Amino acid sequence: MAGLPPHGRKGGKGRQWTTGGGASGVPGDAPVGRLRMYFLDRDEAGRRLAGRLTSLRDRDPVVLGLPRGGVPVAARVAEALGAPLDICLVRKLGVPFQPELGMGAVGEDGVRVVNERVVRGAGVSPGELAAVEERERAVLAERAARYRGERPAEPLGGRTVVLVDDGVATGSTARAACRIVRARGAAHVVLAVPVAPPHWTSVLAGEADELVCLHTPVDFAAVGQFYANFAQTRDEEVVRALRDAARRTAADGPAGDGGAPPAPEPPRAGPVDTEVSLPAGGVRLGGHLTLPAGATGAVLFAHGSGSGRHSPRNRRVAAGLNGAGLGTLLLDLLTEAEAVDRSLVFATELLAERLAGATRWLLDRPGCGELAIGWFGASTGAGAALWAAGSPGSPCAAVVSRGGRPDLAAARLPAVTAPVLLVVGGADPRVLELNRWAQDRLRCPNRLLVVAGAGHLFAEPGALDQVTEAAAGWFTDHLAPR
Repeated sequence: MAGLPPHGRKGGKGRQWTTGGGASGVPGDAPVGRLRMYFLDRDEAGRRLAGRLTSLRDRDPVVLGLPRGGVPVAARVAEALGAPLDICLVRKLGVPFQPELGMGAVGEDGVRVVNERVVRGAGVSPGELAAVEERERAVLAERAARYRGERPAEPLGGRTVVLVDDGVATGSTARAACRIVRARGAAHVVLAVPVAPPHWTSVLAGEADELVCLHTPVDFAAVGQFYANFAQTRDEEVVRALRDAARRTAADGPAGDGGAPPAPEPPRAGPVDTEVSLPAGGVRLGGHLTLPAGATGAVLFAHGSGSGRHSPRNRRVAAGLNGAGLGTLLLDLLTEAEAVDRSLVFATELLAERLAGATRWLLDRPGCGELAIGWFGASTGAGAALWAAGSPGSPCAAVVSRGGRPDLAAARLPAVTAPVLLVVGGADPRVLELNRWAQDRLRCPNRLLVVAGAGHLFAEPGALDQVTEAAAGWFTDHLAPR
């Protein structure tokens, strides 16, 4: 790679992600392979968790956050589902001389869960247990008044209840929460968390009707280890989240109840799975279009040099995006005749123009006009995607670059406004240097994900899976209906 741009200072505009063997894409600032985190903060965890729960939207759900840390996560889930938000108050029963060690939990409606093994192992007497329980129940009553104010608890009778926390560790709090909502008449209980230990389903089997978790890492030690920012949630944040959710629910209510009528659902595309031929830049390009039923976003692939819509790597990534409910358009940006001219794979402006033209073609299809658009660029195709994203009036809402050459779009990088995820293999040093150089020039929200041990093609076991998961999370977070 002659003419490598000089490596600029790593600025604070983006966050480098690092992964260990078999890990998913994770935010952090530690050396590659040493630190593994899945979420920047609870807000991001909530948005990503909501993407796994969209099927509950039509089941009249109510979302309950476990204070305090679970409430910011639950707020994002409730917003995505159009559901009311409330709290499920549970207090851990800590061993008297080691409060961080849970020996059980108590919750509203007199629910009490005790881990007899911990009680016996710690030598806690019945009197000591009773004293801890009395103290925690007093806190429960005080917090109910502080958080809800004069608002009554959300009725649960006959409804689907989605219990949300920022993670599961021992499971005692989650178990108590499930029993609380059962006692209050919930018809169907879903326990959803961003991260938990691998054995969490066996620990909580039978407590909830559905268990949903984004990550179950084998090296689980504590929930906070998988967040870049795991600062303690303040009471004011809980109160504000509940108040804002109550206002949203009132605004979304039927007009007869004093609220505005619900907004109509945007048109949804799909299902489609077909080869296409489309006009772009004065030529016709081949592509493969997949739109899952109900898709509200679609990702167009700009392939790299020597690659096209039949690329097995990009087809694997596309399948992962389809599984997350996103549409994909695998696209040849060069015709067969043009592809033999190697110089054209570096014709960034030409490729960017054709990517934009293909996007206009997709948005003009019946039922596709409201699709949110993302661009996935590989190698030189990433330069084209970023060049197009920096164009005035770009329809792109998010960009992912895999092993990309963002330096090919150097002149346009400061103009890109869509959030950008740069994914590079840790064993691809020159491309990594290029991406660090480009990251310093981006002014949009951006992150750099370094996949430890991966080369330029991400052919190592598990490497492409990490790319797929990171891309699905990025696009799910940033693609909202137009």
